[in-house]
Amino acid sequence: QVQVVESGGGLVQAGGSLRLSCSASGSIFSINDMGWYRQAPGKQRELVAAITSTGSTRYADSVKGRFTISRDNAKNTVYLQMNSLKPEDTAVYYCKASVYSLMQDYWGQGTQVTVSS
Repeated sequence: QVQVVESGGGLVQAGGSLRLSCSASGSIFSINDMGWYRQAPGKQRELVAAITSTGSTRYADSVKGRFTISRDNAKNTVYLQMNSLKPEDTAVYYCKASVYSLMQDYWGQGTQVTVSS
């Protein structure tokens, strides 16, 4: 079993910054991709950013140039640095860890990010 825990959400004014952290623990064999997703009220969950075990990254167009995903493989931890935040970034942010050998995705419980205008 793998546990995924996010932290770092909160309330920030537009233009501000937040840093989210996500740690995976438990019976970890080898985590492949890790990623951040978000879900705003009344909307579907969407990919924000993802990173492979070798450091390749991809971002949603809406966050390119503002958000940066990074990863510490030794700690099974992924970070999301969010700068120049906008009210439309308000959502619950979820972390996902994918273990391909087990064909399993593990999700965290989510952390709320609220950006006030």
